[in-house]
Amino acid sequence: MHLRFAASALAILLATALPAGAADVYAPYDPNPAEPAPAAYDYGGADFVFELGLGGAYQPDYLGSDDYEGSFYPIFSVEYLNLPGLGSFGGPDGRGFSIGPSFKYIGERDGGDLFGLDKVDDTYEIGLKASYTWDYAEVYGAVRYAFGGAEGVTGDIGANLIVRPTDRIELKAGPTASLASSDYMGDYFSVSPEEFVRSGGRFDVYEAEGGFQSVGVKASARYEVITDWFVTADASWERLVSDAGDSPVVTKAGDDDQFYFGLGLSKRFSLDLF
Repeated sequence: MHLRFAASALAILLATALPAGAADVYAPYDPNPAEPAPAAYDYGGADFVFELGLGGAYQPDYLGSDDYEGSFYPIFSVEYLNLPGLGSFGGPDGRGFSIGPSFKYIGERDGGDLFGLDKVDDTYEIGLKASYTWDYAEVYGAVRYAFGGAEGVTGDIGANLIVRPTDRIELKAGPTASLASSDYMGDYFSVSPEEFVRSGGRFDVYEAEGGFQSVGVKASARYEVITDWFVTADASWERLVSDAGDSPVVTKAGDDDQFYFGLGLSKRFSLDLF
């Protein structure tokens, strides 16, 4: 009898509990539930995701200058690339390993306080940049070939801490350093005997060797104004070091502190290639 009573009580309890459980699943009692977290950017079937845009910069007239000028620069970065049989680079919202082009422009060096020194035409640098990005940090490196005014090989290495206060805002900041080959450093920082004579002895004869060119700090802020449209602000301070910082070109007529400010607008594109 006790067994039949216990079974009957259990059946009544289940009968009353199940509807309540169903009500909890289909009709939550919380009148103001929290919104679900936004999903990561979905590439869909795209094989190639990149950004293209244009920016404006305020930077030294030339490498080592204490005068500044405005210029424009292209924005192009690869966020994701899928190559059948070879694998993929990048990941959701740019996380993971990525590789893409690297560009830099340095204005003409001529006249002014540099009387007696050789003119150096506009220098253009083009190469590749590779990076690996986690949720809260990234490391990167770039190597470029320079041509035009100065020739040689140059590049950058650095790391950033990353903060994303919202799904549309990304803030980065961290240390950076640049390196250059001997011929590149020589074009900007060496002083030949002929230049020494032409300058009336103001610029001592000097031979710059390759190695570290500068160290500093870079920071950026990026805001997705509307879907796939971005505004990016960049700023940096770099100090010329080693043979670059000790050059008479810098100590007599320039500044070893180099500042940079940039503002750009870009758009994300997705292509299904394969």
